Amino acid sequence: MSDQTFQYIALGIYFLGMIAIGLWASTKNTDNEDYMLGGRSLRPGVAALSAGASDMSGWLVMGLPGAIYVSGLLDAWIAIGLTIGAWVNWKVVAPRLRAYSEVSGNAITIPSFFDNRLKADGLSSRVLRVTCGLIILIFFIFYVSSGMVAGGKFYQTTFDGNYHVGMIMIAAITVLYTFFGGFLGATFTDVAQGILMLVALVMVPVVAVIQFGGPGHVLNAVSEANPDALSLVSGATAIGVISSLAWGLGYFGQPHIVVRFMALRSPKDAPTGRRIGISWMVLSVVGTIATALTGIAYFSTHPEASLTDSKSAETVFLDLSQILFHPLAAGFVLAAVLAAIMSTVSSQLVVSSSAAVEDLAMLLIKRRPTPKVQLWMSRGAVLTVSVIAALIALDSDSAVLELVAFAWAGFGAAFGPLMLLSLFWRKLTASGGLCSMIVGAVVTIVWRYAIQDPESTGILALYEIVPGFAAALVVGVVVSLMTHRPSERVEREFAEAKELATAR
Repeated sequence: MSDQTFQYIALGIYFLGMIAIGLWASTKNTDNEDYMLGGRSLRPGVAALSAGASDMSGWLVMGLPGAIYVSGLLDAWIAIGLTIGAWVNWKVVAPRLRAYSEVSGNAITIPSFFDNRLKADGLSSRVLRVTCGLIILIFFIFYVSSGMVAGGKFYQTTFDGNYHVGMIMIAAITVLYTFFGGFLGATFTDVAQGILMLVALVMVPVVAVIQFGGPGHVLNAVSEANPDALSLVSGATAIGVISSLAWGLGYFGQPHIVVRFMALRSPKDAPTGRRIGISWMVLSVVGTIATALTGIAYFSTHPEASLTDSKSAETVFLDLSQILFHPLAAGFVLAAVLAAIMSTVSSQLVVSSSAAVEDLAMLLIKRRPTPKVQLWMSRGAVLTVSVIAALIALDSDSAVLELVAFAWAGFGAAFGPLMLLSLFWRKLTASGGLCSMIVGAVVTIVWRYAIQDPESTGILALYEIVPGFAAALVVGVVVSLMTHRPSERVEREFAEAKELATAR
Protein backbone atom coordinates (compact mmCIF):
# COMPACT_ATOMS: atom_id res chain seq x y z
CA MET A 1 0.00 0.00 0.00
CA SER A 2 1.10 3.56 -0.65
CA ASP A 3 1.97 6.00 2.14
CA GLN A 4 -1.21 7.97 1.54
CA THR A 5 -3.33 4.81 1.79
CA PHE A 6 -1.96 4.12 5.27
CA GLN A 7 -2.66 7.71 6.26
CA TYR A 8 -6.19 7.56 4.91
CA ILE A 9 -6.82 4.40 6.93
CA ALA A 10 -5.64 6.09 10.14
CA LEU A 11 -7.71 9.19 9.48
CA GLY A 12 -10.72 7.08 8.56
CA ILE A 13 -10.54 5.31 11.93
CA TYR A 14 -10.27 8.68 13.66
CA PHE A 15 -13.24 10.17 11.77
CA LEU A 16 -15.45 7.16 12.48
CA GLY A 17 -14.56 7.33 16.17
CA MET A 18 -15.53 11.00 16.42
CA ILE A 19 -18.81 10.46 14.59
CA ALA A 20 -19.62 7.46 16.81
CA ILE A 21 -19.07 9.54 19.95
CA GLY A 22 -21.26 12.31 18.56
CA LEU A 23 -24.08 9.91 17.74
CA TRP A 24 -23.80 8.30 21.18
CA ALA A 25 -24.03 11.71 22.82
CA SER A 26 -27.14 12.52 20.78
CA THR A 27 -29.00 9.81 22.73
CA LYS A 28 -28.33 11.81 25.93
CA ASN A 29 -29.84 15.03 24.57
CA THR A 30 -33.46 15.01 25.69
CA ASP A 31 -33.85 18.80 25.72
CA ASN A 32 -32.03 22.02 24.91
CA GLU A 33 -30.36 22.22 28.35
CA ASP A 34 -28.71 18.86 27.75
CA TYR A 35 -27.69 19.97 24.25
CA MET A 36 -26.14 23.21 25.57
CA LEU A 37 -24.65 22.22 28.95
CA GLY A 38 -24.80 18.45 29.36
CA GLY A 39 -26.95 18.61 32.50
CA ARG A 40 -24.07 19.95 34.66
CA SER A 41 -22.65 16.45 34.91
CA LEU A 42 -18.99 16.76 33.85
CA ARG A 43 -16.34 15.08 35.96
CA PRO A 44 -13.24 17.23 36.59
CA GLY A 45 -10.98 15.20 34.30
CA VAL A 46 -13.48 15.36 31.45
CA ALA A 47 -14.00 19.10 31.93
CA ALA A 48 -10.24 19.74 32.12
CA LEU A 49 -9.30 17.80 28.98
CA SER A 50 -12.31 19.18 27.14
CA ALA A 51 -11.45 22.77 28.10
CA GLY A 52 -7.83 22.23 27.10
CA ALA A 53 -8.60 20.64 23.74
CA SER A 54 -11.26 23.22 22.87
CA ASP A 55 -8.82 25.97 23.85
CA MET A 56 -5.72 24.68 22.08
CA SER A 57 -6.94 24.89 18.51
CA GLY A 58 -4.97 24.62 15.29
CA TRP A 59 -2.66 27.31 16.62
CA LEU A 60 -1.10 24.78 19.03
CA VAL A 61 0.04 22.37 16.31
CA MET A 62 0.29 24.81 13.41
CA GLY A 63 0.30 28.50 14.40
CA LEU A 64 2.60 28.42 17.44
CA PRO A 65 5.19 25.94 16.06
CA GLY A 66 5.35 28.03 12.88
CA ALA A 67 5.86 31.26 14.82
CA ILE A 68 8.65 29.75 16.94
CA TYR A 69 10.26 28.16 13.87
CA VAL A 70 10.44 31.60 12.23
CA SER A 71 11.23 33.80 15.26
CA GLY A 72 12.68 31.41 17.85
CA LEU A 73 11.74 31.26 21.52
CA LEU A 74 10.76 34.92 21.42
CA ASP A 75 7.25 33.77 20.52
CA ALA A 76 7.21 31.34 23.47
CA TRP A 77 6.08 34.29 25.61
CA ILE A 78 2.60 33.63 24.20
CA ALA A 79 2.68 30.10 25.63
CA ILE A 80 3.92 31.42 28.99
CA GLY A 81 1.13 34.00 29.14
CA LEU A 82 -1.49 31.42 28.21
CA THR A 83 -0.31 28.93 30.83
CA ILE A 84 -0.45 31.55 33.58
CA GLY A 85 -3.85 32.74 32.38
CA ALA A 86 -5.27 29.21 32.26
CA TRP A 87 -4.09 28.49 35.82
CA VAL A 88 -5.66 31.69 37.16
CA ASN A 89 -8.86 30.96 35.25
CA TRP A 90 -9.21 27.53 36.85
CA LYS A 91 -8.18 28.81 40.27
CA VAL A 92 -10.27 31.97 40.42
CA VAL A 93 -13.11 31.81 37.91
CA ALA A 94 -14.05 28.12 37.74
CA PRO A 95 -15.44 27.48 41.27
CA ARG A 96 -17.16 30.86 41.55
CA LEU A 97 -18.79 30.67 38.09
CA ARG A 98 -19.99 27.10 38.69
CA ALA A 99 -21.66 28.21 41.92
CA TYR A 100 -22.96 31.59 40.78
CA SER A 101 -24.43 30.39 37.46
CA GLU A 102 -26.61 27.90 39.37
CA VAL A 103 -27.51 30.21 42.25
CA SER A 104 -28.50 33.04 39.92
CA GLY A 105 -31.32 31.57 37.86
CA ASN A 106 -29.59 28.31 36.85
CA ALA A 107 -28.12 29.91 33.72
CA ILE A 108 -27.01 27.55 30.93
CA THR A 109 -25.30 30.13 28.70
CA ILE A 110 -22.82 32.92 29.39
CA PRO A 111 -25.21 35.69 28.24
CA SER A 112 -28.03 34.31 30.40
CA PHE A 113 -25.64 34.25 33.38
CA PHE A 114 -24.74 37.91 32.86
CA ASP A 115 -28.43 38.77 32.52
CA ASN A 116 -29.38 36.92 35.70
CA ARG A 117 -26.40 38.20 37.67
CA LEU A 118 -26.94 41.86 36.75
CA LYS A 119 -30.70 41.67 37.33
CA ALA A 120 -31.45 43.47 34.08
CA ASP A 121 -35.14 43.78 33.31
CA GLY A 122 -37.33 44.84 30.42
CA LEU A 123 -35.49 46.64 27.62
CA SER A 124 -32.11 46.58 29.41
CA SER A 125 -32.31 42.78 29.67
CA ARG A 126 -33.04 42.43 25.97
CA VAL A 127 -30.25 44.80 25.00
CA LEU A 128 -27.78 42.96 27.24
CA ARG A 129 -28.69 39.52 25.89
CA VAL A 130 -28.71 40.67 22.26
CA THR A 131 -25.36 42.42 22.62
CA CYS A 132 -23.80 39.34 24.23
CA GLY A 133 -25.25 37.10 21.56
CA LEU A 134 -24.04 39.28 18.69
CA ILE A 135 -20.51 39.55 20.10
CA ILE A 136 -20.35 35.77 20.49
CA LEU A 137 -21.58 35.17 16.95
CA ILE A 138 -19.31 37.78 15.34
CA PHE A 139 -16.07 36.69 16.99
CA PHE A 140 -16.85 32.97 16.90
CA ILE A 141 -17.48 33.12 13.17
CA PHE A 142 -13.87 34.32 12.80
CA TYR A 143 -12.69 31.72 15.30
CA VAL A 144 -14.52 28.84 13.59
CA SER A 145 -13.22 30.13 10.27
CA SER A 146 -9.64 29.88 11.57
CA GLY A 147 -10.23 26.19 12.30
CA MET A 148 -11.58 25.63 8.81
CA VAL A 149 -8.56 27.39 7.30
CA ALA A 150 -6.29 25.13 9.34
CA GLY A 151 -8.25 22.09 8.13
CA GLY A 152 -7.88 23.13 4.49
CA LYS A 153 -4.15 23.72 4.90
CA PHE A 154 -3.84 20.36 6.60
CA TYR A 155 -5.41 18.52 3.67
CA GLN A 156 -3.43 20.53 1.15
CA THR A 157 -0.15 19.84 2.94
CA THR A 158 -0.69 16.20 3.83
CA PHE A 159 -2.31 14.84 0.70
CA ASP A 160 -1.31 17.47 -1.83
CA GLY A 161 -5.02 17.98 -2.30
CA ASN A 162 -7.24 20.92 -3.04
CA TYR A 163 -7.47 23.40 -0.15
CA HIS A 164 -11.21 23.98 -0.56
CA VAL A 165 -12.04 20.27 -0.78
CA GLY A 166 -10.14 19.59 2.44
CA MET A 167 -11.64 22.56 4.23
CA ILE A 168 -15.19 21.55 3.35
CA MET A 169 -14.66 17.85 4.12
CA ILE A 170 -13.17 18.43 7.58
CA ALA A 171 -15.74 21.11 8.39
CA ALA A 172 -18.58 18.78 7.32
CA ILE A 173 -17.41 15.93 9.60
CA THR A 174 -17.03 18.30 12.54
CA VAL A 175 -20.48 19.78 11.94
CA LEU A 176 -21.97 16.28 11.67
CA TYR A 177 -20.98 15.06 15.12
CA THR A 178 -21.64 18.47 16.68
CA PHE A 179 -25.05 18.72 15.01
CA PHE A 180 -26.25 15.53 16.70
CA GLY A 181 -24.10 15.38 19.84
CA GLY A 182 -24.28 18.98 21.05
CA PHE A 183 -22.34 19.87 24.20
CA LEU A 184 -21.75 16.29 25.33
CA GLY A 185 -20.71 15.25 21.83
CA ALA A 186 -18.22 18.12 21.66
CA THR A 187 -17.01 17.43 25.21
CA PHE A 188 -16.33 13.71 24.91
CA THR A 189 -14.77 14.04 21.46
CA ASP A 190 -12.61 16.77 23.01
CA VAL A 191 -11.37 14.31 25.64
CA ALA A 192 -10.35 11.75 23.01
CA GLN A 193 -8.81 14.48 20.87
CA GLY A 194 -6.96 15.99 23.83
CA ILE A 195 -5.30 12.66 24.62
CA LEU A 196 -4.38 12.16 20.97
CA MET A 197 -2.92 15.69 20.75
CA LEU A 198 -0.80 15.18 23.87
CA VAL A 199 0.64 11.86 22.67
CA ALA A 200 1.50 13.29 19.24
CA LEU A 201 3.03 16.51 20.60
CA VAL A 202 5.30 14.46 22.85
CA MET A 203 6.18 11.74 20.36
CA VAL A 204 7.24 13.92 17.41
CA PRO A 205 10.02 15.84 19.22
CA VAL A 206 11.09 12.75 21.22
CA VAL A 207 11.63 10.69 18.05
CA ALA A 208 13.37 13.64 16.36
CA VAL A 209 15.74 14.10 19.30
CA ILE A 210 16.56 10.37 19.35
CA GLN A 211 17.38 10.43 15.64
CA PHE A 212 19.64 13.43 16.19
CA GLY A 213 21.55 11.61 18.89
CA GLY A 214 20.34 13.60 21.87
CA PRO A 215 19.20 17.07 22.98
CA GLY A 216 22.71 18.50 22.77
CA HIS A 217 22.97 17.81 19.03
CA VAL A 218 19.56 19.38 18.45
CA LEU A 219 20.44 22.53 20.37
CA ASN A 220 23.77 22.84 18.55
CA ALA A 221 22.03 22.56 15.19
CA VAL A 222 19.46 25.16 16.22
CA SER A 223 22.18 27.55 17.38
CA GLU A 224 24.06 27.16 14.11
CA ALA A 225 20.92 27.76 12.05
CA ASN A 226 19.78 30.75 14.11
CA PRO A 227 21.95 31.96 17.01
CA ASP A 228 19.03 33.90 18.50
CA ALA A 229 16.47 31.07 18.26
CA LEU A 230 17.07 29.84 21.83
CA SER A 231 16.78 33.26 23.44
CA LEU A 232 13.61 34.58 25.07
CA VAL A 233 14.89 38.15 24.96
CA SER A 234 16.99 38.55 21.83
CA GLY A 235 15.21 41.02 19.62
CA ALA A 236 12.43 41.43 22.17
CA THR A 237 10.79 44.72 23.03
CA ALA A 238 8.84 45.54 26.16
CA ILE A 239 5.69 46.04 24.07
CA GLY A 240 6.23 42.71 22.34
CA VAL A 241 6.63 40.77 25.59
CA ILE A 242 3.61 42.51 27.15
CA SER A 243 1.54 41.72 24.07
CA SER A 244 2.52 38.05 24.18
CA LEU A 245 1.90 37.67 27.91
CA ALA A 246 -1.44 39.47 27.50
CA TRP A 247 -2.82 36.44 25.70
CA GLY A 248 -3.39 35.10 29.22
CA LEU A 249 -5.98 37.83 29.85
CA GLY A 250 -8.16 36.31 27.17
CA TYR A 251 -9.02 33.20 29.17
CA PHE A 252 -11.51 34.95 31.45
CA GLY A 253 -13.76 35.82 28.51
CA GLN A 254 -13.67 32.74 26.28
CA PRO A 255 -17.26 31.35 26.24
CA HIS A 256 -16.27 27.92 24.91
CA ILE A 257 -13.82 27.47 27.80
CA VAL A 258 -15.65 28.96 30.78
CA VAL A 259 -18.86 27.12 29.86
CA ARG A 260 -16.99 23.95 30.92
CA PHE A 261 -16.79 25.42 34.42
CA MET A 262 -20.56 25.86 34.44
CA ALA A 263 -20.99 22.19 33.45
CA LEU A 264 -18.95 20.76 36.36
CA ARG A 265 -20.82 18.55 38.83
CA SER A 266 -19.98 20.98 41.65
CA PRO A 267 -17.57 23.80 42.53
CA LYS A 268 -15.56 21.27 44.57
CA ASP A 269 -14.43 19.64 41.29
CA ALA A 270 -12.53 22.78 40.20
CA PRO A 271 -9.20 22.09 42.03
CA THR A 272 -8.93 18.59 40.55
CA GLY A 273 -9.85 19.95 37.14
CA ARG A 274 -7.17 22.62 37.48
CA ARG A 275 -4.42 20.12 38.29
CA ILE A 276 -5.35 17.86 35.38
CA GLY A 277 -5.90 20.71 32.92
CA ILE A 278 -2.70 22.59 33.66
CA SER A 279 -0.61 19.40 33.59
CA TRP A 280 -2.02 18.59 30.15
CA MET A 281 -1.39 22.14 28.98
CA VAL A 282 2.22 22.34 30.18
CA LEU A 283 3.12 19.03 28.52
CA SER A 284 1.40 20.04 25.28
CA VAL A 285 3.04 23.47 25.13
CA VAL A 286 6.50 22.02 25.88
CA GLY A 287 5.92 19.49 23.10
CA THR A 288 4.92 22.26 20.71
CA ILE A 289 8.04 24.31 21.46
CA ALA A 290 10.24 21.22 21.18
CA THR A 291 8.64 20.37 17.83
CA ALA A 292 9.48 23.83 16.46
CA LEU A 293 13.10 23.63 17.67
CA THR A 294 13.67 20.12 16.33
CA GLY A 295 12.15 21.34 13.07
CA ILE A 296 14.75 24.10 12.87
CA ALA A 297 17.48 21.55 13.55
CA TYR A 298 16.22 19.02 11.02
CA PHE A 299 15.54 21.26 8.06
CA SER A 300 18.77 23.23 8.55
CA THR A 301 20.83 20.02 8.44
CA HIS A 302 18.84 18.29 5.68
CA PRO A 303 18.88 20.65 2.69
CA GLU A 304 17.16 18.02 0.56
CA ALA A 305 14.04 18.40 2.73
CA SER A 306 11.86 21.49 2.76
CA LEU A 307 8.82 22.85 4.51
CA THR A 308 5.57 22.70 2.60
CA ASP A 309 4.70 26.18 3.85
CA SER A 310 8.02 27.98 3.81
CA LYS A 311 6.45 31.40 4.41
CA SER A 312 4.75 30.92 7.80
CA ALA A 313 6.24 27.48 8.64
CA GLU A 314 2.83 26.46 10.00
CA THR A 315 3.31 23.00 8.49
CA VAL A 316 6.46 22.10 10.46
CA PHE A 317 4.60 19.62 12.70
CA LEU A 318 2.92 17.99 9.69
CA ASP A 319 6.13 17.78 7.68
CA LEU A 320 8.18 16.34 10.54
CA SER A 321 5.60 13.68 11.35
CA GLN A 322 5.58 12.40 7.76
CA ILE A 323 9.38 12.31 7.66
CA LEU A 324 9.94 10.59 11.01
CA PHE A 325 7.15 7.98 11.20
CA HIS A 326 5.83 4.99 9.30
CA PRO A 327 2.87 6.13 7.16
CA LEU A 328 0.29 4.43 9.41
CA ALA A 329 1.77 5.95 12.57
CA ALA A 330 2.12 9.26 10.76
CA GLY A 331 -1.57 9.04 9.94
CA PHE A 332 -2.47 8.96 13.63
CA VAL A 333 -0.05 11.80 14.34
CA LEU A 334 -1.71 13.78 11.58
CA ALA A 335 -5.05 12.97 13.17
CA ALA A 336 -3.80 14.91 16.20
CA VAL A 337 -3.69 18.02 14.03
CA LEU A 338 -7.30 17.43 13.08
CA ALA A 339 -8.07 16.81 16.74
CA ALA A 340 -6.74 20.25 17.64
CA ILE A 341 -8.75 21.85 14.88
CA MET A 342 -12.00 19.94 15.23
CA SER A 343 -12.17 20.00 19.03
CA THR A 344 -12.13 23.78 19.06
CA VAL A 345 -14.54 24.20 16.15
CA SER A 346 -17.10 21.82 17.67
CA SER A 347 -17.06 23.60 21.04
CA GLN A 348 -17.39 26.98 19.38
CA LEU A 349 -20.29 25.82 17.27
CA VAL A 350 -22.21 24.70 20.35
CA VAL A 351 -21.69 28.04 22.11
CA SER A 352 -22.55 29.94 18.92
CA SER A 353 -25.78 28.01 18.53
CA SER A 354 -26.69 28.68 22.17
CA ALA A 355 -26.17 32.41 21.60
CA ALA A 356 -28.23 32.36 18.42
CA VAL A 357 -31.13 30.46 19.96
CA GLU A 358 -31.21 31.29 23.68
CA ASP A 359 -30.01 34.88 23.48
CA LEU A 360 -31.35 36.08 20.13
CA ALA A 361 -34.13 33.92 18.70
CA MET A 362 -35.96 33.40 22.00
CA LEU A 363 -36.20 37.15 22.49
CA LEU A 364 -38.02 37.47 19.19
CA ILE A 365 -40.45 34.60 19.75
CA LYS A 366 -43.46 35.51 21.86
CA ARG A 367 -44.41 31.95 22.74
CA ARG A 368 -41.54 29.74 23.87
CA PRO A 369 -41.35 26.59 21.72
CA THR A 370 -41.25 23.06 23.09
CA PRO A 371 -37.90 21.59 24.22
CA LYS A 372 -37.76 19.41 21.11
CA VAL A 373 -38.29 22.39 18.81
CA GLN A 374 -35.60 24.34 20.68
CA LEU A 375 -33.24 21.40 20.22
CA TRP A 376 -33.71 21.47 16.45
CA MET A 377 -33.40 25.25 16.40
CA SER A 378 -30.00 24.87 18.05
CA ARG A 379 -28.96 22.31 15.45
CA GLY A 380 -30.08 24.67 12.71
CA ALA A 381 -27.95 27.42 14.25
CA VAL A 382 -24.91 25.10 14.14
CA LEU A 383 -25.39 24.72 10.40
CA THR A 384 -25.90 28.45 9.82
CA VAL A 385 -22.77 29.52 11.68
CA SER A 386 -20.78 26.80 9.89
CA VAL A 387 -21.81 28.03 6.46
CA ILE A 388 -20.90 31.67 7.20
CA ALA A 389 -17.52 30.65 8.68
CA ALA A 390 -16.83 28.45 5.65
CA LEU A 391 -17.42 31.39 3.29
CA ILE A 392 -14.77 33.41 5.17
CA ALA A 393 -12.41 30.41 5.12
CA LEU A 394 -12.52 30.26 1.32
CA ASP A 395 -9.51 32.58 1.38
CA SER A 396 -6.65 30.09 1.63
CA ASP A 397 -4.12 32.86 2.32
CA SER A 398 -5.60 33.55 5.77
CA ALA A 399 -3.09 32.98 8.59
CA VAL A 400 -4.39 30.72 11.36
CA LEU A 401 -2.62 32.55 14.16
CA GLU A 402 -3.88 35.97 12.99
CA LEU A 403 -7.53 34.85 12.90
CA VAL A 404 -7.24 33.23 16.32
CA ALA A 405 -5.47 36.28 17.78
CA PHE A 406 -8.27 38.61 16.71
CA ALA A 407 -11.10 36.41 18.00
CA TRP A 408 -9.23 35.68 21.24
CA ALA A 409 -8.72 39.40 21.86
CA GLY A 410 -12.34 40.19 21.06
CA PHE A 411 -13.71 37.74 23.59
CA GLY A 412 -11.08 38.52 26.19
CA ALA A 413 -11.77 42.26 26.10
CA ALA A 414 -15.55 42.08 25.76
CA PHE A 415 -16.27 39.38 28.34
CA GLY A 416 -13.13 39.09 30.50
CA PRO A 417 -13.56 42.24 32.65
CA LEU A 418 -17.32 41.65 32.77
CA MET A 419 -16.79 38.08 34.01
CA LEU A 420 -14.36 39.11 36.75
CA LEU A 421 -16.51 42.03 37.90
CA SER A 422 -19.66 39.88 37.87
CA LEU A 423 -18.09 37.23 40.06
CA PHE A 424 -16.10 39.36 42.49
CA TRP A 425 -17.67 42.83 42.72
CA ARG A 426 -21.12 43.28 44.20
CA LYS A 427 -21.63 46.79 42.82
CA LEU A 428 -21.51 45.90 39.13
CA THR A 429 -24.73 47.08 37.47
CA ALA A 430 -26.50 46.19 34.25
CA SER A 431 -25.51 49.55 32.74
CA GLY A 432 -21.90 49.08 33.82
CA GLY A 433 -21.79 45.55 32.43
CA LEU A 434 -23.34 46.54 29.10
CA CYS A 435 -21.00 49.52 28.62
CA SER A 436 -17.99 47.43 29.60
CA MET A 437 -18.84 44.74 27.06
CA ILE A 438 -19.47 47.17 24.20
CA VAL A 439 -16.36 49.24 24.89
CA GLY A 440 -14.18 46.12 25.10
CA ALA A 441 -15.38 44.84 21.73
CA VAL A 442 -15.25 48.23 19.98
CA VAL A 443 -11.80 49.19 21.25
CA THR A 444 -10.45 45.79 20.17
CA ILE A 445 -11.79 46.19 16.64
CA VAL A 446 -10.78 49.85 16.28
CA TRP A 447 -7.30 49.27 17.69
CA ARG A 448 -6.64 46.37 15.34
CA TYR A 449 -7.94 47.93 12.14
CA ALA A 450 -7.42 51.68 12.64
CA ILE A 451 -4.61 52.19 15.15
CA GLN A 452 -2.33 49.17 15.39
CA ASP A 453 0.92 49.23 13.41
CA PRO A 454 2.66 45.82 13.39
CA GLU A 455 5.83 47.44 12.01
CA SER A 456 6.14 49.74 15.01
CA THR A 457 8.29 48.93 18.02
CA GLY A 458 6.30 51.24 20.29
CA ILE A 459 2.83 51.43 21.79
CA LEU A 460 1.13 51.16 18.38
CA ALA A 461 2.31 47.54 18.09
CA LEU A 462 0.48 46.57 21.30
CA TYR A 463 -1.80 43.52 21.04
CA GLU A 464 -5.39 44.76 20.85
CA ILE A 465 -6.53 42.80 23.91
CA VAL A 466 -4.53 45.11 26.21
CA PRO A 467 -6.27 48.42 25.41
CA GLY A 468 -9.59 46.62 24.97
CA PHE A 469 -9.41 44.85 28.35
CA ALA A 470 -8.21 47.96 30.18
CA ALA A 471 -10.87 50.22 28.68
CA ALA A 472 -13.64 47.71 29.41
CA LEU A 473 -12.53 47.30 33.03
CA VAL A 474 -12.38 51.05 33.68
CA VAL A 475 -15.71 51.76 32.00
CA GLY A 476 -17.43 48.91 33.85
CA VAL A 477 -16.29 50.21 37.23
CA VAL A 478 -17.00 53.90 36.52
CA VAL A 479 -20.48 53.40 35.05
CA SER A 480 -21.44 50.96 37.82
CA LEU A 481 -20.42 53.42 40.53
CA MET A 482 -22.57 56.04 38.84
CA THR A 483 -25.64 53.77 38.53
CA HIS A 484 -25.39 51.49 41.55
CA ARG A 485 -28.44 50.98 43.74
CA PRO A 486 -28.39 48.54 46.68
CA SER A 487 -30.15 45.24 45.91
CA GLU A 488 -30.98 42.70 48.57
CA ARG A 489 -31.31 39.96 45.95
CA VAL A 490 -27.86 40.65 44.47
CA GLU A 491 -26.32 40.70 47.95
CA ARG A 492 -27.98 37.40 48.86
CA GLU A 493 -26.95 35.59 45.68
CA PHE A 494 -23.42 37.00 45.82
CA ALA A 495 -22.95 35.73 49.37
CA GLU A 496 -24.49 32.34 48.56
CA ALA A 497 -22.28 31.86 45.49
CA LYS A 498 -19.17 32.81 47.47
CA GLU A 499 -20.04 30.32 50.19
CA LEU A 500 -20.67 27.48 47.73
CA ALA A 501 -17.47 28.24 45.78
CA THR A 502 -15.28 28.14 48.87
CA ALA A 503 -16.93 25.18 50.61
CA ARG A 504 -14.70 22.15 51.17
